[in-house]
Amino acid sequence: MYNILMIAPTPFFADRGCHVRILGEAQALQTMGNQVTICTYHHGRNVPGVKTERTLSIPWYRRLEAGPTNHKYYTDLLLLIKSSRVAMRTKPDIIHAHLHEGAFIGTILKRIFNRPVLLDYQGSLTDELAAHKFINDGSLYFKALGALERWINRSVDAIVTSTTKSEQHLRLAMPEIADKLQVVTDGVDTRIFKPAKDKREIRKRFGLPCNKKIIFFIGVLNEYQGIDILLRCVEPVCREIPDAHFVIAGFPQEKYKQKAQAMGIARNVTFTGKVAFQDTPDLTAAADVAVTPKISQSEGNLKIYNYLACGLPVVAFDTPVNREVLADMGSYAPPGDARRFGEAIVQLLIDARRRAALGLAGRRRAEELFSWQTAAQKLMQVYGWLSTRLSIAPTSVRDAAQASVCEFIDPSLARSGIESLNKKDVKLNLH
Repeated sequence: MYNILMIAPTPFFADRGCHVRILGEAQALQTMGNQVTICTYHHGRNVPGVKTERTLSIPWYRRLEAGPTNHKYYTDLLLLIKSSRVAMRTKPDIIHAHLHEGAFIGTILKRIFNRPVLLDYQGSLTDELAAHKFINDGSLYFKALGALERWINRSVDAIVTSTTKSEQHLRLAMPEIADKLQVVTDGVDTRIFKPAKDKREIRKRFGLPCNKKIIFFIGVLNEYQGIDILLRCVEPVCREIPDAHFVIAGFPQEKYKQKAQAMGIARNVTFTGKVAFQDTPDLTAAADVAVTPKISQSEGNLKIYNYLACGLPVVAFDTPVNREVLADMGSYAPPGDARRFGEAIVQLLIDARRRAALGLAGRRRAEELFSWQTAAQKLMQVYGWLSTRLSIAPTSVRDAAQASVCEFIDPSLARSGIESLNKKDVKLNLH
């Protein structure tokens, strides 16, 4: 069994996809007898039974939604400090770093503590920044971050991807790291996510229409997740199917509530706002059709696993990532095509027999192939490979490095530095 330090450069736990993967892996690894400590930002929600260490509190930064922000420059510095302190105290066997920011921190700790670093890869850092329009594709900054991303990929000891598409992309783009790559798909707890026994009762509980055919989405609400495309589907779908109703669960919602009002479709859409993770299974199972208009060609799409486990037919864009999870059990539209996406929704709504068949097949697929225990078993294989492949000293650290790090990570120094940033109202902009 292993003592694992997870580095999560995000406000864990905040009821969204990346966090669900972190939680699912951590809990499954713990049930196998491993010790897991998660180092994360100062904000987010503690999960009972999951040991979580948080950075110095920053009262002016409380953002929970996904996406890049200039605040990450100093929040990640604080995470490096916290992770170093925790590593000195817990002496981990493995550093399991989520996302490239976490892996960058992990490579620093690797040089101090002589421990292997695993990158839990959920997509290209530079591609995500460009997709969010945080940097310009092809700009000097884009190229510099691309070089940093490749350096991180080379510096870590193993990389696990959530999709085969991502693994193949990395293998082709960087053949020199091919021996480090392993696919560990997302998972779902099918004991919690399951078909509803009484959809009507659940709909009443959440204030949803009981006499409508519900099309359901849950996730972060932004262009990257395809919400703009989804809203363009509402009017034509409801014109064809008058008793159709869209339920869009997630945050931040105000922008899209206003957009729905301006488009004249507000009466056909319910925005639930942020949904606590413990309410997600019931809310999902109350739907008739689930949708995922995410536009990424390579990044994982964790919500699909929940949809399948709840026995819902799924409409998705025809991408390798979605095909890998749904196989022949999805209803597909060409990527980015709002008209065809809406038509796929209509075809499912008018065919109750097909909806039921896809739902049953999807539930069976989730039970047989996708569980967090399966993911944890694959991670254990990677950990074992790292332990045998690398010459790892016993749980001790380099004395000289410890001394210098102790001096550097004095919390009073960290606090004074951040407070000075606040006073100056510094906002980094490296476009």
